[in-house]
Amino acid sequence: MILAILAQITTSVDTSGVSEELKSESVLDLLFKGGFMMIPLLILSIAAVYIFVERVLTINKASKTPEAFMGKIRSMVEKGDISGAKVLCHEYDSPTARMIEKGISRIGSPLKNIEVSIENVGKIEIFKLEKNLSLLATISGSAPMLGFLGTVIGMIDAFIAIANEEGSVSPKLLSEGIYTAMVTTAAGLFVGILAYLGYNYLVTRVQKVVHKMEYSSVDFIDLLQEPR
Repeated sequence: MILAILAQITTSVDTSGVSEELKSESVLDLLFKGGFMMIPLLILSIAAVYIFVERVLTINKASKTPEAFMGKIRSMVEKGDISGAKVLCHEYDSPTARMIEKGISRIGSPLKNIEVSIENVGKIEIFKLEKNLSLLATISGSAPMLGFLGTVIGMIDAFIAIANEEGSVSPKLLSEGIYTAMVTTAAGLFVGILAYLGYNYLVTRVQKVVHKMEYSSVDFIDLLQEPR
């Protein structure tokens, strides 16, 4: 019913003035006409960009453990150079290196205790890698909802203008409410889609790092079980 009323209004008025106005509008002007709901959307977009960039840098750093790392650790442990293996882990400073360092420091303890120690460090490192990812997921869901809220507010303003106007309704009178409705919807969807894509990209990157950590820990445990 609402769409039918709007269609009747727009077909009964001259829209040439609106068309000319839209041609002269810049993107920034349109954003400003989105109303006060654009403020929380702007905050969410800045937060999403910050989280994405910060997480990408963190994950890139965590992924820098070279393939030769475990080979060097294996060689040092087999030679009994435990202190040298610890120094090597400090040099790389990555989640995998910290897990292996904890295991090396527990050499001489029962194998089960070593596995538990490595697993506990791994859980902490995974928690660090996933920091703020849930917030990015929240932004991806809340931004479109805020955009739809702006749409409702804009439509309410438009219908209030219709109710208060006597005689024919001009597009100029309705423009403010319709701008708020359409711009906030588009902005909310834009922020939400980008945040959602960024979240899934980061989750995939984290899973790759976690897989590498698990592979290295299994390799280290196998090394300790090899007969000397």
